[in-house]
Amino acid sequence: MPGDWASGGAVRISVVVPAFNEQGNIGRLIEETYAAVPESLLGEVIVVDDASEDATAAEIKALIPRYGTLRYLRHGRRGGQSASMRTAILAARFPVVATMDGDGQNDPADIASLFEKLGAPGSEPALVGGVRASRKDTGSKRFASRFANWLRDSVLNDGCPDTGCGIKVYHRDAYLALPYFTSMHRYLPAFFLTYGHQVSFAPVNDRPRLAGQSKYTNLGRALIGIYDLVGVSWLRKRTDIPPVAEHVHGDAAKTGERHIQLVSQRG
Repeated sequence: MPGDWASGGAVRISVVVPAFNEQGNIGRLIEETYAAVPESLLGEVIVVDDASEDATAAEIKALIPRYGTLRYLRHGRRGGQSASMRTAILAARFPVVATMDGDGQNDPADIASLFEKLGAPGSEPALVGGVRASRKDTGSKRFASRFANWLRDSVLNDGCPDTGCGIKVYHRDAYLALPYFTSMHRYLPAFFLTYGHQVSFAPVNDRPRLAGQSKYTNLGRALIGIYDLVGVSWLRKRTDIPPVAEHVHGDAAKTGERHIQLVSQRG
């Protein structure tokens, strides 16, 4: 049952935060994360600085002496949000990752509740995504997001009500088995389904941005989104992963025992 596997306190998570020019937001978010996520659950916080041009690096580095499990990585050039997430997840030391945006609009207090809904390694769901219950963005941005979610779900049928919500919890190994491409962070539920996993969603808090400005415009996001959607749709249709219906290993063969493994598959 989701959540039960964590009751013993043995499993810890890596919190992953991509950041680009988040001066005034990132330091506060790190402090909130260490205060909100139970110490028994929080294994580390990894912030990837995507070649920021402001004081983002200084804010993060100033907190490293206070938090022994805080890790800072910096790209030598800009790679985008998906690249930052991949860098952090490759460096992560724990089997479960929780991702948040670096602007502080995601609430780290939601991480533990999302984690409780996650299946144990090897069981489902392998991803639990947040759904912003009360958006704190402008009306035009909310409209653009609703339209984008409708269009994406119409094409991909991934059942994700809020793909733009940055806070998600999922199995690290399941993520690393996915094909990497720019903007893949927007399509994680769809690809988890394609690779035979189950996904789930739960309401989360959404907060206003306190400093800086969004890195995306409605028009820019729409144009990139349509381009990506065509590519993602093609890639999913070209991905055919048959379920394993039977698995016999050497030790079992000696005893005549046969192990059957049924794997659910969703395309």
